[in-house]
Amino acid sequence: MAARGSRLLLGGVRLYNAKPLKLQLKGIYRADPADPCTPAWQLTPEYEAKLFGRHGKASGVDPTRLWPSLEKLQEMEAEERAWYPSLKEMQQSLDAKESEAEAKQRQKEEAIAAKMAKMPQMIENWQKEKEKRKLKEQQEKERRRLLLAEAREQYGYHLDHHSAEFQEMVLEREKIKRMEQKEEKKRMRGILAKKAMESKILSSTPDNKEEMAEQKDT
Repeated sequence: MAARGSRLLLGGVRLYNAKPLKLQLKGIYRADPADPCTPAWQLTPEYEAKLFGRHGKASGVDPTRLWPSLEKLQEMEAEERAWYPSLKEMQQSLDAKESEAEAKQRQKEEAIAAKMAKMPQMIENWQKEKEKRKLKEQQEKERRRLLLAEAREQYGYHLDHHSAEFQEMVLEREKIKRMEQKEEKKRMRGILAKKAMESKILSSTPDNKEEMAEQKDT
């Protein structure tokens, strides 16, 4: 109602908000370096390069000032060499990688060939080792059987080969065996010494033979 009364007081004129006029700038906007309100990014070479790229000579930008300095150009070239190697460098790097891969493949193939060449001998050695272990197990089994038979004859009943009595008997037999081996070695040394003496007598002169025979008789 209040709005209707206001229209009546204004002579029936309807109130509305008019749209603002479009901003129409003539020419090309150039930032003023002397104006403190000018944004810093509008004073950069990148902004001037953007203006020149968009408007060309009409921008009023001197294109010679857009070219990078010697230091900047060297920096750009160094960065380009680091991140974007030349075709020759890429080819050399690729050749080096291929040569390294080929060398590794050759080494692998040579190692396989060497192992394959050794395979028959390795199989033969394995067979011999297997037969040796089997023979040793059979000998140990036969030795245990004889010891158990001897223990049964000695004690009058069957003994478990894990029992303390059986282990004690085995130690005693091993002790006796070592003594017998020692005596056998001593006997063999005596035989060898006697043979050496006889050889010396046979190879000596007749006088020495008689002298040694006399010493032997005494």
